[in-house]
Amino acid sequence: MAKSRDVRVRSFDFACDVIKLHRDLQEDDWTVRRLSNQLLASGTSIGANLAEAASGQTRADFIAKNCIALKEARETLYWLRLIAKTTPALGTHIAPLAMECDEMIAMVTAIVTTARRNGPTPASRELRRG
Repeated sequence: MAKSRDVRVRSFDFACDVIKLHRDLQEDDWTVRRLSNQLLASGTSIGANLAEAASGQTRADFIAKNCIALKEARETLYWLRLIAKTTPALGTHIAPLAMECDEMIAMVTAIVTTARRNGPTPASRELRRG
């Protein structure tokens, strides 16, 4: 099945995969459980922030929420890499998630770059003058 081109759809699917992995990791040692809790928080936050960005009230709000999603995605990739490195047996489970996370980072980076390049809307410039 082809991946969606909509980063919000992909981030939701990714969050579901993170939840499944988190549940599987709860049987592991204390350290892995702790790391998986960090992963759960950041990995599910990506989509939540993208959903918030979709209803941003201004371009600045849209950019800010996408930047938060980007930070969460980078943090998520860090936790995935750390778990894979310190628990090699999990590497094959983590690799596809890390690749998907890396792709979402690229997608959100492009969204932020484009939004910043386009600058403020004419209406928001008028509001600042008033």
